[in-house]
Amino acid sequence: MGQNIVQKVISSHLVSGNMNAGEEIAIRIDQTLTQDATGTMAYLQFEAMGIPKVKTELSVSYVDHNTLQTGFENADDHRFLQTIAAKHGVYFSKPGNGICHQVHLERFGIPGKTMLGSDSHTPTGGGIGMIAIGAGGLDVAVAMGGGPFYLNMPKVVLVRLKGKLKPWVSAKDIILELLRRLTVKGGVGKMFEYGGEGVKTLSVPERATITNMGAELGATTSIFPSDDATKVFMTAQGRAKQWKRLEADKDAPYDEVIDIDLSRLVPLVAQPHSPDKVAEIKAIEGLKINQAAIGSCTNSSYKDMTTVSKILKGRKVHPDVSLVISPGSKQVLNMISKSGALSDMLTAGARILETACGPCIGMGQAPSSAAVSVRTYNRNFEGRSGTPDAGVYLLSPETAAFSAIKGVITDPRKIGKPVKVMMPKKFIIDDSMVIPPSRHPDNVEVVRGPNIKPLPRKEPLADTMTGSVILKVGDNITTDHIMPAGAKILPLRSNIPAIAEHVFERVDPEFAKRAKANNGGFIIGGSNYGQGSSREHAALAPMYLGIKAVITKSFARIHYANLVNFGIIPLVFSSESDYDLVSQGDTIEIQGIKAQIRDGNTIHARTGSGKELVLRHSLTPRQVDIIIAGGLLNYTVKNNA
Repeated sequence: MGQNIVQKVISSHLVSGNMNAGEEIAIRIDQTLTQDATGTMAYLQFEAMGIPKVKTELSVSYVDHNTLQTGFENADDHRFLQTIAAKHGVYFSKPGNGICHQVHLERFGIPGKTMLGSDSHTPTGGGIGMIAIGAGGLDVAVAMGGGPFYLNMPKVVLVRLKGKLKPWVSAKDIILELLRRLTVKGGVGKMFEYGGEGVKTLSVPERATITNMGAELGATTSIFPSDDATKVFMTAQGRAKQWKRLEADKDAPYDEVIDIDLSRLVPLVAQPHSPDKVAEIKAIEGLKINQAAIGSCTNSSYKDMTTVSKILKGRKVHPDVSLVISPGSKQVLNMISKSGALSDMLTAGARILETACGPCIGMGQAPSSAAVSVRTYNRNFEGRSGTPDAGVYLLSPETAAFSAIKGVITDPRKIGKPVKVMMPKKFIIDDSMVIPPSRHPDNVEVVRGPNIKPLPRKEPLADTMTGSVILKVGDNITTDHIMPAGAKILPLRSNIPAIAEHVFERVDPEFAKRAKANNGGFIIGGSNYGQGSSREHAALAPMYLGIKAVITKSFARIHYANLVNFGIIPLVFSSESDYDLVSQGDTIEIQGIKAQIRDGNTIHARTGSGKELVLRHSLTPRQVDIIIAGGLLNYTVKNNA
């Protein structure tokens, strides 16, 4: 029997384990990616391991999140990142060079390689044929140190595309269709592999839009073949020698198959406040909007920007709408500037933002109170825009552009002839804002600003665990709920004592105060706890506040791993109905916890009122050792001593 693409890449990088779905495996990592919101902590962790130089084929440190410099903190972090990259063998992409995923696709992604990134949208690299996985910064630090990445072998789902998209229907509508069918929990424990004749109709930027938002399915990653379209893209980027063909064998096996007829898709929209609350655009057509935002790592490519400019040319943005556009990279900005597309945007009344993540993470451009904001981004969680009562709708660049013109959500199929955008035969290549590591690392001084605080460490696991339930929450709690982003909080990413004050503040402003008063304790959650971003601060800051365990109905993949990495035990109720047995303020005691997690997957606990709780864990033997050591950093240092 042949192999699918996922099996081909994983088998060529397999360090340990067998490729049986659900079994823990370890894979070698070729490339790593960090960004400045997660990177400061990742490099502090790498530094703590005492390894002088990264051992990957390529590691790149990007600055694209914290570019709004309202104080010294972000600028200091950028200086730290540049100097530590120079010292330890990492390439540094300066602020203004672009969004990490867009730039990496353009300049560094290689078919058949593995990549680990400290950003949940790292799977964007799957658009060029990589196994690219988002993870917490500590996992990335270990990979930079030469350690393998551990994960449970996922099921492989074939998304079989046939036909061709109709005019005004885009790649964004393909991934929204999957979210409509599967929900934000539908990809947990799975990798999505795209195949079928319809794949040939999609360019690499379109494929990257789909793999990028595969993160919203909860998927481990998504991947497209590396075929002639990939070769065309890489050749245009001056990287033809790095291209190789990578396709599934004709008799390749799959755990599941999903069929999508591209010709039957229509423009779609994800309504507030979840990426899977998907409807046809015609269902809400005519809804008045206040803001339109085009860009983000999902839709900021040259193709997206040029399409938008052609729609805007000769038209004006509605007087009641603020249209903001963020090109994805310096390369994209240069090209639309030279082509005249940028002028068309400006003439239409658009505001051009810098090549960064910006509003997608609440870093500027917060909409007005109770506003309707249409965005080409990937997440629309409540409050993520920076305005708690705003409604954010996710849709394609085409739909966003026409809606900005009309002032209401507009079906693009009703407006004019379709625009055609030809991919350039050669992109403008200027890597001057990518700084290579120093040839004399011993002479490099790592510069630390006053906002960069020492890395907090957790003590090894005690044998009895007792504490109060500090907070009880419901289903689909996101990492934005746990550790908010935005211009106020993101600059504190390298200062855990300061950022810990903001844990759960949008859910319960008293959480941090209560956690410190009780010397930590437990969090109770519903299903899919921790969905969304890879931000390890959503585990690291609660660890700093003394959280010992999180007990839920189920977890999202990356957050589960981050909890383990920082020594917080992730437990699930053996029966979901037991969730109702515990209330906020209850006390929980688990005796003999070390023996219990070593001897099986059942944990017996008791509440202060005498109720018995039967809990379960799915920790591997390696993860048990990590928990007992007090986290992955302690475990790694101990085993490398």
